[in-house]
Amino acid sequence: MKPVIENESPFTDMSEEGFTHMKFPVVLHKDADSDYGVIIPDVPGCFSAGTTVAEAFENAQEALALHYEGLVADGAALPRVQDIDAHLGNPDYAGGIWGVVDFDITPYFGRSVRFNATLPEQLLERIDQTVRRDQRYSSRSGFLAAAALRELSA
Repeated sequence: MKPVIENESPFTDMSEEGFTHMKFPVVLHKDADSDYGVIIPDVPGCFSAGTTVAEAFENAQEALALHYEGLVADGAALPRVQDIDAHLGNPDYAGGIWGVVDFDITPYFGRSVRFNATLPEQLLERIDQTVRRDQRYSSRSGFLAAAALRELSA
């Protein structure tokens, strides 16, 4: 089952296939007699914990993976990722420490499929120039995949 992208997401780092890693804001909490708890505000119901900050962040990536697997299996929309600023006023996160978890969404789109496309020569040249100067794109395919994701997320 293919995932559905909901709204615009801050895609950042590009993978070889042209998809990306998403940077999820997370809020870290620690009570006196507890482990570190991590909440991922943009993914309702997705949270994790760890005995150290590093372990809590690693476990947050695992929690995201499990959550994404469920969303894809259910045919649900993938979450819309917002900037940390969008969550700062939420009293549920008061006193927490904010961070970012980098999460590779590529596995949730299935395998890459080769196809032929016809584009105007000048447009193709502009794409090639962008690929050469922008390290986020490893190829034309990467550029076109990122552009398609942005368009489909709008």
